[in-house]
Amino acid sequence: RREQARLKASVVEEDTEEWQKDAGFTGLERVGGVDLSYIKGDDSRACASLVVLSFPALEVLYQDCRMVPVSAPYVAGFLAFREVPVLVEAVQRLQQEEPQLQPQVLLVDGNGLLHPRGFGTACHLGVLTDLPCIGVAKNLLQVDGVVRDELHREQVRSLQRSGEAFPLTGTSGKVLGMVLRSGNNSSKPLYVSVGHRVRLDTAVRLVRACCRFRIPEPIRQADIRSREYLRK
Repeated sequence: RREQARLKASVVEEDTEEWQKDAGFTGLERVGGVDLSYIKGDDSRACASLVVLSFPALEVLYQDCRMVPVSAPYVAGFLAFREVPVLVEAVQRLQQEEPQLQPQVLLVDGNGLLHPRGFGTACHLGVLTDLPCIGVAKNLLQVDGVVRDELHREQVRSLQRSGEAFPLTGTSGKVLGMVLRSGNNSSKPLYVSVGHRVRLDTAVRLVRACCRFRIPEPIRQADIRSREYLRK
């Protein structure tokens, strides 16, 4: 908890890049996605995957998949301590081997500020790499009075078209993230939250711009490639 609080002090919840301020993201050319896939029954190893896609074409420019040891146990609310170290290593390898392909923003399969202590995996990875980061979760993390009750389900049902969204406001009054319908073909929403160096509305716009299907393409490609690596 002390370490999370210490690192949280460095989180920047504002846009820091010129491309973020442009409606069409002019100047954004590379979007990264990260994912960890585990072998069933083996918690000690995982396949860490980092991909970089071109923007706006969303074509894979770089991929790094490899088996990594996972030493920290899974503890709810502290997942980042288990997964972020190997993801930081993957980003550092890219910076050393192909610096021209460094992503200008990272999409993380997980939460940012939408977290019991306001410091999820996307914040942790963002602070340690100092890259803009966005948390994109498939399921709602119930924190600060935000619950998946009938009212929440009703609001989700009200999202009729791709790009429609509503804010997740905790009992503290703080907006923790946004619920986004990312495509017309899936009524299941995404839960988008700030990781680092990005505003929430910018994060939502970018996630939507990266979606061909329900899951944004950088995370989807990282997941596909890590699973394929494990299968082989």
